[in-house]
Amino acid sequence: MKSMQLTGIRQMKMLDVPKPDIQNDTDVLIRMQAVGVCGSDVHYYVTGKIGSQVVQYPFPVGHEGAGIVEKVGSEVSSLRVGDRIAIEPAMPCGTCDQCLAGRPHTCRKLRFLGCPGQAEGCLSEYIVMPQGSCLPIPASMILEQASISEPLAIGLYAAHLAGELKGKNIAILGSGPIGLSVLAGVRLAGAANVHVTDKIDERLAIARKSGATDTYNILRQDVVMKMKKREPLMLDVVFECCGRQEALDQAINLLKPGGKLLIVGIPEFSRFSFPVDDLRRKEICIQNVRRQNGCDKEAIRVIADGSVAVDHWITHRFDFEDCKEAFDLVAGYQDGVMKAMINIQ
Repeated sequence: MKSMQLTGIRQMKMLDVPKPDIQNDTDVLIRMQAVGVCGSDVHYYVTGKIGSQVVQYPFPVGHEGAGIVEKVGSEVSSLRVGDRIAIEPAMPCGTCDQCLAGRPHTCRKLRFLGCPGQAEGCLSEYIVMPQGSCLPIPASMILEQASISEPLAIGLYAAHLAGELKGKNIAILGSGPIGLSVLAGVRLAGAANVHVTDKIDERLAIARKSGATDTYNILRQDVVMKMKKREPLMLDVVFECCGRQEALDQAINLLKPGGKLLIVGIPEFSRFSFPVDDLRRKEICIQNVRRQNGCDKEAIRVIADGSVAVDHWITHRFDFEDCKEAFDLVAGYQDGVMKAMINIQ
């Protein structure tokens, strides 16, 4: 089969590799159809690593996927050949202390699709996943939407972690796909005013279409000053969705006493810093967000019932053989890109 794999920094190549087959009775063989390019995939493409997770070449990335069931193991009861599915990329063990405590996203033995040292990604014609990672989608949902349900689930989880949001004033710093996912989550939770920042005007236009109250281009505006004019008592919650130190600095400045900062973005560097005096005097709460923790089915439901529209998130589409072009586009923030979608077959 064909598999698009990283072969070096900013290098990709289509390789012929053996087609995978079912190894366990609960495995599912999936014929891949749609794969979204995620910022974490691009980190591996540009730097070869995220923190301690270092790519050993060649390696296929990709974890925002959807496809069609090709074959099922003897103990698979929830799926049939021909079913269309969204893929939950996390594969927890189900038996460690974290899994038993309702935290499978921090499983001690977690395997994650497209993560070096854990599992190969889904930029291949076929992959094998456990039954629990294969989520049937309704007939009304197209496979591109199913692929987007994965990042949307992260935004829904981040909104849940923030606590009660009804009537709250919020900022989302970074309006890429994860920022849009958080925007969808806080809107569903009843947030009052949602202020969104980015450096790409096209992304800010999509954020306004998706329900942002106000948007700000960080390259042309003093976003802290402008938001403080609109929100003189400052903000209840800020979501950092771009992995930038300057965004964290803005967040601490924007939060009111007793406010909450949620860190969703993945930085390319190894350490953040915070102004201790402001943190202490304001009694700011800091919450990291780790993936989606069980919000995948909710994401599928809100897309299917029309509560969250995601079709306009996809700004660019590529054929399988043009993956490198897609990754270069996203890595360079070119052409107003929001979500690049790769059509495998």
